[in-house]
Amino acid sequence: MTTPPALLIAGHGTRDEAGAAAFRDFVQELARRNPELPVAGGFVEPSPPPLGDAVTGLVERGVNRFAAVPLTLAPTARAEGEIPAALTREQERHPGISYTCGRPLGPHPSLLKVLGRRLDEALGGAARTPQDRADVTVLLVGPGSTAPDANAEVHRAARLLWEGRGYAGVETAFVSLAAPDVPWGLDRCVLLGAKRIVVLPYFLFTGALPERLLQQTEGWAAAHPEIEVRSAEVIGPEEELLDLVMERYREAAGADDGPLGLGHGLDCGHSLGRGHSLSRGHDGQGHDGQGHDHGHLHQDGSHAHSH
Repeated sequence: MTTPPALLIAGHGTRDEAGAAAFRDFVQELARRNPELPVAGGFVEPSPPPLGDAVTGLVERGVNRFAAVPLTLAPTARAEGEIPAALTREQERHPGISYTCGRPLGPHPSLLKVLGRRLDEALGGAARTPQDRADVTVLLVGPGSTAPDANAEVHRAARLLWEGRGYAGVETAFVSLAAPDVPWGLDRCVLLGAKRIVVLPYFLFTGALPERLLQQTEGWAAAHPEIEVRSAEVIGPEEELLDLVMERYREAAGADDGPLGLGHGLDCGHSLGRGHSLSRGHDGQGHDGQGHDHGHLHQDGSHAHSH
């Protein structure tokens, strides 16, 4: 039987130590749950642990085949460019190794389930029914990007979160780099008639941007005492997230289509979506663009508009 490829978790990097610690703990938990599988993880950007060190550690253990899973909710210029470029550099450092890449994580039904749980916790802990969610407007907040497709994924998650759950509406906003920003998003909720708002971070782990989101929310709420505003927690290292990473690993390794091998992997360089294992010499270039759109969803229907 073919030896399964190692699982390599690829993160973007963070300057926030709490976020980096959450990433490291998550990788350690994946390794603990899968003792038969070599597991390592690192960041593309220069924050510890570097992705190169993770690869080197696995190579020293005799690994030469990897299935890389980007720990990101949406396809981004970094995921499409920097991660495959980093993997190409590692191939040059370690001749003979090969990779496939998994898809971004969300918005997956299991993560939508966690987001729903975070909303219920913010509203008081008990599981809610569509009837008692009817006066709650959700503001789903992503990090923000200059890449429109990454921002569009937050809108897609908002639509899926709204479907069938009974909220008065699910709006979107971004912490930085894209409009609408958080105060603008909260203002729009009020213009649409909201009296109760839950601000829901669309982030995997804690860090500088979720903390900035909390500060922005608290500042807006202090200036609008007539509106009830609550803040939900990030997704966090939940069982569903751990299982989803392993699902993406199996896809990248080709396990879902037969014997565990690399023949059915995904292309690291084209939207992390389809193709073959990463070959040496791939230019790894992603794309970056400017622009934004925003939409909103209501119980009586939905519509979107762009600027």
